[in-house]
Amino acid sequence: MSDSDAERGPMAAAARTAVRQCLELQPGESLVVVTDEKRAVIGEECYLAGSEVTDDVSLVTYPVGSQHGEEPTTGVAAAMTGCDAFLAPTSKSISHTSARKEACEGGARGATLPGITREVFETGLAADYEAIAAECDRMLTKVADADEVRVTTDLGTDITFRPGSREWLADTGDIAEAGAFSNLPAGEVFIAPETADGRFVVDGTMDPHGLLDEGQTLTFEVEDGQVTAIDDEVMREEFERAAETAGDAAYNLAELGIGTNTAVTELVGSVLLDEKAAGTVHIAVGDDSGIGGETEAPIHQDGIIRDPTVEVDGEVIELPDGV
Repeated sequence: MSDSDAERGPMAAAARTAVRQCLELQPGESLVVVTDEKRAVIGEECYLAGSEVTDDVSLVTYPVGSQHGEEPTTGVAAAMTGCDAFLAPTSKSISHTSARKEACEGGARGATLPGITREVFETGLAADYEAIAAECDRMLTKVADADEVRVTTDLGTDITFRPGSREWLADTGDIAEAGAFSNLPAGEVFIAPETADGRFVVDGTMDPHGLLDEGQTLTFEVEDGQVTAIDDEVMREEFERAAETAGDAAYNLAELGIGTNTAVTELVGSVLLDEKAAGTVHIAVGDDSGIGGETEAPIHQDGIIRDPTVEVDGEVIELPDGV
């Protein structure tokens, strides 16, 4: 691959944003880029951007995972733990894995880019990250002390979350401090609630379906923080496979997130980008151990919900303008 900006263009700019603005990589620091064969082009761009800053940069490639939340190889885990900073453009998410969590607990800072495509990479990393941080701060002031958060939609979502003692977190794209972690592209506030009850109806994006067709929905019933019924056969099979090894942990109601990236003006079928879209909510099932919860599972599936109404302790709050 040529280093010329004429050939690399927006890909090079996006990689530099990740390395220089988000990670704030410094000369002399070590950077590990973790990727797989399907995301190798993006991994190589991140490697090249890193090599412009430091001589201590490595590109580690491993086989494509079978599902989101599956642990990477031991070699990948060791590389992430032993570096100052990491970037992980991979086909399947390693955000909610012990390898990622242990790397950050050991002082490494980094970002995962699960399912990233060239289009999402170029578009999502061109965002105004100061504006995203401001939206995150504004939303955190509305939800931080909530005892209950209720989400409803015209399509039938009506679910109440009780955060308990767990903390709301913000994904702003600022990964400058040791141990910091972000998803890139960034832009959400989120929590691993202690429990939840109700029903949520996904009408946006959810893997393995991708962007749902108009009128297509996926309905999940939730009792005491556990998914008890799923109306879609494909989704049921996803969680049944995970449950073969994780048991009931696979059905844990793992996350409530609110998108804050106003640069995302439409859903494109990438969970990574679509869950950040301002004006949307996403709800995840499976592992929450990496975001303040206690459940470990080899799966973490986010479903994006359009046009939600969000009530905090009985009061409707205004979401950022978005899709």
